[in-house]
Amino acid sequence: MSASVAVAAVTFDRPHELSILLDAINKQSAPVATICLVDSGTTASRAVAEAHSNVSYQRSEANLGGAGGFAFAILKALATGSEWIWLMDDDAEPADPDCLATLLREATARDLQAVVPLVISPEDETKLSFFFRLDGKVTHERAEVEKRGFLENEGHFFNGALIRADVFSIVGLPDIRLFIRGDEVDFTLRLRQAGIRFGTVTSASIKHPHAQNETQHVFGARWHVIVPDSAFKRYFYYRNRGYLIRRYFRVKSLVADLGGYGGYFLKRGDYKGLAQWFRAFSLGLRGRGFGRLEDQEF
Repeated sequence: MSASVAVAAVTFDRPHELSILLDAINKQSAPVATICLVDSGTTASRAVAEAHSNVSYQRSEANLGGAGGFAFAILKALATGSEWIWLMDDDAEPADPDCLATLLREATARDLQAVVPLVISPEDETKLSFFFRLDGKVTHERAEVEKRGFLENEGHFFNGALIRADVFSIVGLPDIRLFIRGDEVDFTLRLRQAGIRFGTVTSASIKHPHAQNETQHVFGARWHVIVPDSAFKRYFYYRNRGYLIRRYFRVKSLVADLGGYGGYFLKRGDYKGLAQWFRAFSLGLRGRGFGRLEDQEF
């Protein structure tokens, strides 16, 4: 008897990309029972969803962010009683029809409770959209990571992550307070703390727009910082970094961020950028800066 899989997907103003994603999911060689879709956008994606008979569409009038959208979609997927939950953002796409089947097979063979595919760039499939740190150095080279075969306790959540339903009863849902840019890191840390068996399988992949331009090297390949491309994303990324350092007492991350961002902005002479980083980062360190979006300064 094959494992039952429900997809938890989120969308925000990307009807074209959503159509590509839903088509790709329903062309998988391993069947999907239902696609639980949460739409927090301002453009209508209902028609796209209704073109697929297995999509359970939920409109949200509030922008829940990535964390809130995934939390909502995961709850809907859990309510179906499916054994596995497959997470997808609307700008992602399984790279081939056997992606899900590969993840299920590897999860069984390796006795994993969560398994993650490689996330590759649609523009250049030899490059990873998100870096891995191998032997202390940052790499976006797909071939370098594929050599490892399997990366235990490593993975880029949430895009393409396949998670056993009972895991959420252990570690909980994505933290909606984090909104975007940090909820996936928090979830990964909770998996590790709980002893959940997970990792990245390099024989499966999904396509997702790359974030290579956000990776800024400060002192060679061993020390880098992430600088998102908009003030909105930067605020949440910096604040959430500070908060997660506080929550999990991540001393190495604190040292790395103070030195890395200080060095990055000072080398560029970007004192305004340094001040914006410090404001958001210090709010997170103090456990503040949460609340209504309109109350924040971006």
